[in-house]
Amino acid sequence: QVQLVESGGGLVQPGGSLRLSCAASGIAFSIYDMGWYRQAPGKQRDLVASITSGGTTNYADSVKGRFTISRDNAKNTVYLQMSILKPEDTAVYFCHAEHTIYSLRNYWGQGTQVTVSS
Repeated sequence: QVQLVESGGGLVQPGGSLRLSCAASGIAFSIYDMGWYRQAPGKQRDLVASITSGGTTNYADSVKGRFTISRDNAKNTVYLQMSILKPEDTAVYFCHAEHTIYSLRNYWGQGTQVTVSS
C-alpha cells in the first residue's frame, strides 16, 4: 500500500520559516519524481516545487528564492524548506509522487495545513 505522509505544517508569523516533510512508503522512492503542491480555500491546487529522481528542481515563480525542495532517498523523504513566509503562502500543502516513466503511477498525500498570520 502506497502512503505519502506529510508533516511539519502549522501556524507561523510572516517572515518566519517552516520545513515540511513527506515520508513515502510502498514505492521505489528513488525512481519517483516528487512535488509539493498547495491549495488555498476556493482556489485550485498549484505546483509549488518539484524535484526529479535525478535531483533537478523546479519552483513556482512566487516561491523562488524563498523555498527549497530536497530529497533523501535513503530515508524515502522529500522536504520543503520554506522561508520568508507570507500570508499568501497560507494553504494546505500536498506531497505528490509520480513514477519517472509511468506517469499514471502517481500518488497524493493527505495534506498539511500551513497558516501564515500574525
